[in-house]
Amino acid sequence: MLKGLLLLVVMQAVGALLQAVWLPMLPAPVIGLLLLLALLVLLGRIPEWLEQASAALLGYLPLMLAIPATGILLGGDVLLAQLPAIGAGLVVSLLLCIPLCGVLMQRLMNGRREDD
Repeated sequence: MLKGLLLLVVMQAVGALLQAVWLPMLPAPVIGLLLLLALLVLLGRIPEWLEQASAALLGYLPLMLAIPATGILLGGDVLLAQLPAIGAGLVVSLLLCIPLCGVLMQRLMNGRREDD
């Protein structure tokens, strides 16, 4: 389990380093998660020691969500001031994502039919 926690911390640190050097527009945890995803894709499986460490941390996930929830409650006036921009962003992303998901699903289904 210690090996899994160490890998997660190393990926976070490498993500922070890459963010400071090359990718200031992306948060360091996102970069670290993308690096972890790339590593797992290269391995082709999830090692048991990493799965154990992740399962142990999963129980603490609600604690990680408490901080943003508090920020939303305390920053309600800022949120209301930006409501038109937030609403426009949500509508535009919805209008882009739904057709994109449909096209992607069609292509994946067509590719699966050809394999059978």
